[in-house]
Amino acid sequence: MSGAASPIRSTDPVRNMIVAIDGPAGAGKSTLARHLARHFGLLNLESGAMYRAFALKALRAAIPFDDSRALEALTAETAIRLEPGEEENCVLLDGEDVTGFLRNPSVTDAASRVSVYPAVRAWMVGLQQKLGAEGGIVMEGRDIGTVVFPHAPVKIFLDAAPEVRGQRRFEQLGQSGHAHTVQPAEIVRDLRARDERDRNRADSPLRPAPDAVLLDSTGMTLEEAVRAAIAIVTARLTPSPPPDTSPGRVKAPPRPV
Repeated sequence: MSGAASPIRSTDPVRNMIVAIDGPAGAGKSTLARHLARHFGLLNLESGAMYRAFALKALRAAIPFDDSRALEALTAETAIRLEPGEEENCVLLDGEDVTGFLRNPSVTDAASRVSVYPAVRAWMVGLQQKLGAEGGIVMEGRDIGTVVFPHAPVKIFLDAAPEVRGQRRFEQLGQSGHAHTVQPAEIVRDLRARDERDRNRADSPLRPAPDAVLLDSTGMTLEEAVRAAIAIVTARLTPSPPPDTSPGRVKAPPRPV
């Protein structure tokens, strides 16, 4: 659309739309967010990639995961930026494109370990809120609908059985060249351990927002899950018709029998 269409876009509900997708590791949040962003013309902000980028920096700095003070200090000297790409966002860590490093199993495991600290999460939440302040975004993570954007009009909690998530992650690693380093059973075990950490951490634990729509994709293909999510977003975008209160059209109360 051209710039001349901006007055029309100002009434477009998509312009200020925030779609929050939460769920456990390996549920397919990133893939679903990418498809929804493309379908509705939204910006895809991957919170998981942002945590992985910070975890990568902590690994490079050899900071122990139990050193909360050092990790908090590291946030003050870290800059993370997302730039839209054809298939996925380009993740810039202090100006360096680190996208290709973020699916390494050691980095994904490190992300769940550094994210348990309230100071790290508070820093990341502030960064995410700043990036999504103007709306028109899809953001996926583990506390998007409960902490980052609690007033988002569309909230989806995407889940799947651990065995299914493990197989999906194994196939994903194969596409990125890491499958030979780990087997499906090991991935499932790691996912269960991560679920335990995410659901039981003291600060913003993984849980569905009260008004989130639960989407269990265990028995679904990718296409089916995407169609279901599109239907959820579309339903929230469609405003309910106002009650007709014009003269002569107000219904009388029913007569007593």
